[in-house]
Amino acid sequence: MTTRDFSLRYPGDRTGFLLIHGLSGTPIEMRLVARALAQAGHTVHCPQLAGHCAGESELLATGWRDWARSVMDELDRMRLSCDRVIVGGLSMGAVLAMHVAAARPDAVDGLALYAPTLWYDGWSIPRYAFLLKWLINTPFGRRYSFVEREPYGIKDLRTRAVITTAITRGDSSEAGLLGTPSGALREMWALIDRTRREMPAITCPALLVHAREDDIASLSNAFYIQRRLGGLVDAVILDDSYHLVTIDQQRDIVVERSLALAARLAKTEVRERATELRVVAAE
Repeated sequence: MTTRDFSLRYPGDRTGFLLIHGLSGTPIEMRLVARALAQAGHTVHCPQLAGHCAGESELLATGWRDWARSVMDELDRMRLSCDRVIVGGLSMGAVLAMHVAAARPDAVDGLALYAPTLWYDGWSIPRYAFLLKWLINTPFGRRYSFVEREPYGIKDLRTRAVITTAITRGDSSEAGLLGTPSGALREMWALIDRTRREMPAITCPALLVHAREDDIASLSNAFYIQRRLGGLVDAVILDDSYHLVTIDQQRDIVVERSLALAARLAKTEVRERATELRVVAAE
C-alpha cells in the first residue's frame, strides 16, 4: 500500500523551523503554528514520519530509527536553503527533536519542545498505565492498543469537537490513529531511553512549552528535561491548555515564544560575525 504524503512545507527566509508531529499523529497537528511562523517570514517544514497517516499495520512496519530518519532527511533538505534551523516537535515529536539535536549538533541551532512526553502520566491517563512496560511482551500486551479518550489533549471545546468528528470518521490522516499499538509504544520507549542518555550533551538553546493541566504528560516531564539538557532552556508553562498546545487555545503563545527563539538565534549569529570581523581586522 502506498501511503499518501501529508507533509507541510512553507517557503520563507533563511531561518527554518522543522516541526515534528507526535506518535501515531499527523503533520496537521503542527499546521496552525507552522502557518503562523511562515507568515512571520520563516521557512517551515512539517514532515510526515515514516509509517504514519495510514493504518496500524503501516505504523507497526516502522520503528523509531525510521521516524528519526524521516526528520534527518528533512533536516538535510532544509540546510540547503537555511542558514539556521530550529527543530521542534509535539509530544513524542519533541523527543525526536532532542535525539536529532544530539545526533546532528552541527545542523541543529535550536530546539522548540512542545509538550515533550517521556511518560504518560497526565490526569486523564489510567492509573494502571505504569504497568504497560512490564505487560507489553505478554500475549495480552502484544494485542494492547493505547486508546486516547476525552478530552483528546484539547481544552478548547470547539477544536475538540472537530477532532472528535475526525476520530469518529476514522480519518487517520487528519486526526491520527485513535489507538497506538503496543509495538509502536515499545519503539517510542526505546527512543526515550536513548534520548534521556543524550540530553546532557545537547547544548543548543531550547524553548520548552508545557501545559500545567496537561492531560497526557504531567509537568514532571518538562521539569526533568529542563534539568537534564546541557544548554539554556526557556521554559513556558501554559495555564489554559491541555496536551496539544500547538492547536489548543494558547497556541499564540507557542508561536510568540518560538519566534522569540528565532530572533535570539539571529542576533547571536550577528554578534558572532561582528566579533569575527573585529578579530580579523585586528590581525
